[in-house]
Amino acid sequence: VQLQASGGGLVQAGGSLRLSCAASEGTGSRYDMGWFRQGPGKERDFVAAIRWNNGMEYYADSVKGRFTISRDNTKSTVYLQMNSLKAEDTAIYYCAARRTGILSTLRNAEAYHYWGQGTLVTVSS
Repeated sequence: VQLQASGGGLVQAGGSLRLSCAASEGTGSRYDMGWFRQGPGKERDFVAAIRWNNGMEYYADSVKGRFTISRDNTKSTVYLQMNSLKAEDTAIYYCAARRTGILSTLRNAEAYHYWGQGTLVTVSS
């Protein structure tokens, strides 16, 4: 399984970006998909996830109301729409996929089997 993240860049505070994560053909529809981020000198943190079976969305408190995760199973692609960006959103953003798992581990990076290469988001204040 291969994941290819894209869409990062430099944006001013208050601006928007949309990240995309293209999955290998056939993997997108039956995998929980997540976005994580790692800021300078920080650990990799959960940002958002979407379940494959019911499309339920989950968010970190820090991005709730500003970010939206979505998926297009026909394209095996998951998106992260990021609005009202803040300087503290600056990080490398990684998409990840997992085959199955219980809901309680959805926010744990260790629960994901496949990772993309990351895309850098820089928010200037």
